[in-house]
Amino acid sequence: MIIKMTQANINDFNKSNDGFIVFGRIVPKFENRIWKYTEELFSKPYFKKYEDEEIDIGYIEGERKVVFFYYAENNCIGQIRLRGNWNGYAYVEDVAVAKEYRKNGVGTALLNKAFEWAKENNFCGLMLETQDINVSACRFYSKNNFIIGSIDTMIYSNLSTANEIAILWYYKF
Repeated sequence: MIIKMTQANINDFNKSNDGFIVFGRIVPKFENRIWKYTEELFSKPYFKKYEDEEIDIGYIEGERKVVFFYYAENNCIGQIRLRGNWNGYAYVEDVAVAKEYRKNGVGTALLNKAFEWAKENNFCGLMLETQDINVSACRFYSKNNFIIGSIDTMIYSNLSTANEIAILWYYKF
């Protein structure tokens, strides 16, 4: 069951924020005006987890922003956070699925809900950013027909712990 975040379920925000294993990186290459990539696997994988984010009440009351939760047996096991972006796309700020439910269709169901919301709100498609070291996420977006639109080598450059680049993915309706 997928439902919108409200005051009643706001405490489920961040519940599905589990980390992930970094086992490699994607290596993007721009040829003939098209982005393609290969994968470089690491000999020593490591664990990465993002800090929990602050809840923004604007996602309950805002017109161009929303959070959807995915529930299984009354437990929040996934979420997707969306907002309108200046360029006509709906921006996917976050997709999170609890690790024991990954690869079971939860992320795809949330993405489908995002497509539905974006179309209902007259956006031209979806866009999002992930890191080159999140190979599982990159594979997921590619499998769901997103294409790489650009690479940003500077966005994480001021973070001493980060050795990654940003990949911007797009899905145009």
